[in-house]
Amino acid sequence: MAKAKKKAPAKKKAPAKKKAAKKVQAQALEVLLVGSKVKAAIKDTGCNTGGDAIEGLNKWVHWLIGQGTSRAQANKRKTVRAHDFMA
Repeated sequence: MAKAKKKAPAKKKAPAKKKAAKKVQAQALEVLLVGSKVKAAIKDTGCNTGGDAIEGLNKWVHWLIGQGTSRAQANKRKTVRAHDFMA
């Protein structure tokens, strides 16, 4: 008589990841800053740079760009100028 092979226990599936509410949030924003330069500028003031500082500053820069482009378009211009960021 041949021995019957034992079946391996079934593997549990990992829980499904929740999808982000917006696709924009799911995608990482392109980094527009030079991290080493930002860290050096912060260090020159005598402060330390946190691990999330560059990411937070990058989000702020993206927001500023959005505000500047919106103001330029509202003024019927395609060129974003310095004063578009100061409004």
